[in-house]
Amino acid sequence: MGGGKQANPSMTTPNAAVLNGEGSFALVEAEPDAVPINCAPIVSSYNDKIRPLLDAVDKLRNLMIMDEGIQLPTIVVVGDQSSGKSSVLESLAGISLPRGQGICTRVPLIMRLQHHSSPEPELSLEYSGRTDRTDEDNVTDDIVRATNSIAGGGKGISNTPLTLLVKKKGVPDLTMVDLPGITRVPIHGQPENIYDQIKDMIMEYIKPEESIILNVLSASVDFATCESIRMSQSVDKTGERTLAVVTKVDKAPEGLLEKVTGDDVNIGLGYVCVRNRIGDETYEEARAIAHELFQSHPLLSKIDKSIVGIPVLAQKLVQIQANSIARNLPEIVKKINEKLNYCLSELNKMPKNLSSVAEAMTAFMQIIGLAKESLRKILLRGEFEEYFEDRHMHCTARLVEMLNQYSDALHNCVQSDPKNNFLIEEIKALEEVKGIALPNFLPRNAFLTILQGKVSGISGIPIGFVEQVWTYIEEVVISVLMRHSDNYYQLQLCARRAGHNLMAKMKERSIKWMTEIVDMEKLTDYTCDPEYVAEWNRLMAHQKTFIDGVLDNNIRPSTITIEGIGEVEVEALRQYPLMLPQAFDLKMRMAAYWKVVMRRFVDFMALHLQLSISNLVNKEMEAEIVNELMGPYGGGIERMLEESPAVAVKRTNLNKSIRKLRDSKEVVAKIIDSIVTYGH
Repeated sequence: MGGGKQANPSMTTPNAAVLNGEGSFALVEAEPDAVPINCAPIVSSYNDKIRPLLDAVDKLRNLMIMDEGIQLPTIVVVGDQSSGKSSVLESLAGISLPRGQGICTRVPLIMRLQHHSSPEPELSLEYSGRTDRTDEDNVTDDIVRATNSIAGGGKGISNTPLTLLVKKKGVPDLTMVDLPGITRVPIHGQPENIYDQIKDMIMEYIKPEESIILNVLSASVDFATCESIRMSQSVDKTGERTLAVVTKVDKAPEGLLEKVTGDDVNIGLGYVCVRNRIGDETYEEARAIAHELFQSHPLLSKIDKSIVGIPVLAQKLVQIQANSIARNLPEIVKKINEKLNYCLSELNKMPKNLSSVAEAMTAFMQIIGLAKESLRKILLRGEFEEYFEDRHMHCTARLVEMLNQYSDALHNCVQSDPKNNFLIEEIKALEEVKGIALPNFLPRNAFLTILQGKVSGISGIPIGFVEQVWTYIEEVVISVLMRHSDNYYQLQLCARRAGHNLMAKMKERSIKWMTEIVDMEKLTDYTCDPEYVAEWNRLMAHQKTFIDGVLDNNIRPSTITIEGIGEVEVEALRQYPLMLPQAFDLKMRMAAYWKVVMRRFVDFMALHLQLSISNLVNKEMEAEIVNELMGPYGGGIERMLEESPAVAVKRTNLNKSIRKLRDSKEVVAKIIDSIVTYGH
């Protein structure tokens, strides 16, 4: 019923939900009560059909089904501070609620009103897992006491709900959530951000599409400026799930008719104007006075009777609530089933809860087997479908890249500038090793001296590469081990320690091996590679031309270009005419041999890595993990029986959710069965 439209009289008559032939819910009208409104109960006892619907939703709420992300149809009561929220709720429930300065409602108060035929009311409070009986005389103090227990004795708020169950003759069958009144200025004892806290709480409750917003407005204010209106408009722009209650009508009757018929703020479900109890009036007296006021007041009597009075409000709320429940129940059933299936699927995906040493040993062997196969794929065979998106785990490609960078680093490590110092190093070496001997023999000591210097100059590069490549392999191995053992906390700890220890051993072994390779290259000069002789002969073919050019006194060039080497300066070489042939020969032998040395450093490293990785995956990793597991810090295979804290919590939460969802499914199944029965 939109604002500005007169209410259909039938709308004040409560309805019952039945299942129609298409599998959805519809409402049928109940018989109207002929008792005069000023002396009848607020809502007549038609609740045989409506009550089960509301009981089902209340049971779902008590099961905390909303914690599973399943929203329930809820009437949420909001209003600015001092708008008259408490008075409206008191009039509906027929009991007193806490009043006073500042925020009286400091926690979400879930009010469950139930009509019952007994003349004696039954009241109880449910909070923090306990249920306390109370009565009409003490309910106010008991609510304050329960609120203090939840939110503390100060003036702060809490999002933990408090449920008030009121079973009383004549009350409407309703469940409503009363939220703290909106205040912008904190009073003494309240946190500075009290407005933000209250706003966040309200938005949490009114945002779901299943929520019905009961917006309590004071007749004396401009509706468009009310903060509660702004909040409800932000989540319900069309107002199709917002009902407004205008209080204190007797204090500001002027222009009220225009306000509730003009509807400038999109109240889609319409307005109800009420006059609440004042002072010591009984609820029956207050209803009679309000009835008379709307009948005889010069201004208020002009408002259509279908939108005035607490009984009308009660019947509208019951009807809206029943409609909402009937409309949303099929979707709730669907969501419960979907969430239950999801939780069962997640539980089935979890590792089996180990209960014996045999089971632990079987699980251990499976985990190690899977980890080894993953490492064989990514480290040896170059198959990376398990890590398709993670290039870091495409190991064979990354290792080749590292080897290429290592080769480039070796070849780019220039020991001297050939342009400026060509043959100078060789001439000095020949001078230092000369002895009493025939002059046309090339001294081997000169070659070894230069070779040792060159090998020493690049020796840090292979060692650095070993450290780099094993650091990378360690990251890969640990990642794979953690992935396959992530469900077993103790095994993860053990595998991580074993992985780090093994990688340290492998790195140390490789460094030792590479150090020996460097020492071997320093010790002697040898190769059976025919490319060495071929390269030396090719370079030596330029010897005569080069020497003639250096010693030519007519031309005396400052530089000469040698094929394969480039342009070199020769001015300083003219003072060593007798040593030039040997120096050139020594230089070219070293140039040819150095290519062999560089190739060996790269090839040997590649072969060594392949063998080391193969041994790591196929032999050493499993043995290291077993030794660690059985060692003093491993605790034996029995420690695998202990789940990780995260897995244990997840298993507990899933089982808890499954129990909750199954109970919820049973609740909705019963209500659907009863609705079908009523339909027949």
